[in-house]
Amino acid sequence: MRAWLILALGASLAGCSLWGGDSGKPKPADLGPNIPVLGVRQAWTARIGPVQEMPLAVHAGSGQLALASADGVVAVLDARTGGDVWRAALGVPLSAGVGSDGRYAAVVSRDNELIVLESGRVIWRKRLGAQVFTAPLVAGARVFVLGSDRSVSAWDAKNGTRLWNQVRPGDPLVLRQQGVLLAVGDTLVVGQSGRLVGMNPDTGVVRWEAPVASSRGTNDVERLVELVGPASRMDDAVCVRAFQAAVGCVNAARGNLQWAQRAGGGQGLGGNDIAVYGTESNGTLIAWRRSDGTRLWTSERLQHRRLTAPLALGRSVVVGDDTGWVHLLSREDGAPLNRLSPDGSAIAAQPVVAADTLVVVTRNGNVFGYRPD
Repeated sequence: MRAWLILALGASLAGCSLWGGDSGKPKPADLGPNIPVLGVRQAWTARIGPVQEMPLAVHAGSGQLALASADGVVAVLDARTGGDVWRAALGVPLSAGVGSDGRYAAVVSRDNELIVLESGRVIWRKRLGAQVFTAPLVAGARVFVLGSDRSVSAWDAKNGTRLWNQVRPGDPLVLRQQGVLLAVGDTLVVGQSGRLVGMNPDTGVVRWEAPVASSRGTNDVERLVELVGPASRMDDAVCVRAFQAAVGCVNAARGNLQWAQRAGGGQGLGGNDIAVYGTESNGTLIAWRRSDGTRLWTSERLQHRRLTAPLALGRSVVVGDDTGWVHLLSREDGAPLNRLSPDGSAIAAQPVVAADTLVVVTRNGNVFGYRPD
């Protein structure tokens, strides 16, 4: 087990080494003066606590936001005001969070413990057999967990009874970042290695598998192939990124790959009904046509910045970077519309939208809500 953990850390560092380390990272180009084409104002601010390197997923739904800090604070905020709906301090560091269905919220501790809360109160805890870096999925009164060993398990959200567990052979290296785990209709959709897999959520039985990318290379790092989140879903079309290999879209109703294009990024995707947006490891932003994967445009304006997964929002594409900027770009061609600097620290996760509010979380643990002027 000790050797496996070291290899898991090695894969994480391998992802960072694509930049050549901080000393070898090219300097980002000066962005010039900000000329706001799209007016945005800060509506509120809140605090959750330092996020550090935890792969944070912010759950947005029904006008609320569920999020967590690396040191174990879990909170649900009102997206209209930024005020607490509830807040709980678990007292343990977290490795993944947050999944929620509006009633239950689920996180995983660094000690591999699945913790489920209701209205700010812990209702059960269960020990897991592997580390978890993907926020649990809470749906249909169940909690689904994707382990770093590519196991998938389902738990009764009310009492913590394990309903099923599916284990697949794992690779020696894994990524310490968010994977793919979502519900599409009556199918649980999971990323396992370079495949998108559709499962029966009641039993864990595999319904279909769609390969997005295949393993290649001569050593464990080069052969590593993993789907990374977040995914971009529109109806039955689920578009995903295979780490440093490809971007592709799968029809989750039929289980077939619609298209795949080579791409060299390490973060998940955003999108709308027209396009899928992704960021390459060198900071290039790319838009692909959702229907067939044709490249629509490329923007190199943000090169040499570590970018989050993009958010498609109205006429804009929103992306955060490691220097503390949030960029609003035109969804038509990537032209700048505005940029924001919440608190100067790196943006921690893909921006989200709830209650007509753009929400951004920084590595310092501050949460900012923005609305159009």
